[in-house]
Amino acid sequence: MIINIVAGGPEDLLPCLHDYEDETVTWVGVDRGVFNLLKREIKPTVAFGDFDSVSPEELIYIESQVVELKQYQPEKNETDMELALNWALAQNPDTIRLFGATGGRLDHLFANVQLLIGPLLKGKQENIFLIDRNNCLEVKIPGSYKIPKRAAEKYISFVPVTLNVSNLTLEGFKYPLKNQHISMGSTLCISNELISDYGTFSFSEGILIVIRSHD
Repeated sequence: MIINIVAGGPEDLLPCLHDYEDETVTWVGVDRGVFNLLKREIKPTVAFGDFDSVSPEELIYIESQVVELKQYQPEKNETDMELALNWALAQNPDTIRLFGATGGRLDHLFANVQLLIGPLLKGKQENIFLIDRNNCLEVKIPGSYKIPKRAAEKYISFVPVTLNVSNLTLEGFKYPLKNQHISMGSTLCISNELISDYGTFSFSEGILIVIRSHD
């Protein structure tokens, strides 16, 4: 099962959501993201939010279209995205994709990236992707990974989010590395590229953000 979560970030950063739609997908809306889904004729299975970013008329429409609507007061301890992601994780899906989670307010952007890190701190690698029109971001714990070449996402960057990432090795890349130590704040691994159909990366300690991008 794949769960696609759509939040209320700027619409111009959303990819074509229909490209991510098939029979294995469950759609989840978050706040204004619910309305953005309905405008695209995609009906979410469940929706989360305080809905302070939609008009009263839009909220009436949302209430008429979504069967499972989880509405909250604005004064709460979690963001709407965190509530939706926690629900998604509890379903034990194979993959979770987050859309509408970039652009706009920087505090929301950094919070959404950190939401991807949370499950890893418990030692479990989850397949969670944060996707917009130009980027696909995921977070990895130590291990060895295979990564395919994609013409639409030419650049691949590796960003440490712990103080240290140890023994980072990149093979099949334009700029290979062998057992390199990377500290938080380093830009050594920004804008690399694959030179083969597939590449591999591995590291033994730390947490690493992997970002695939195009200009």
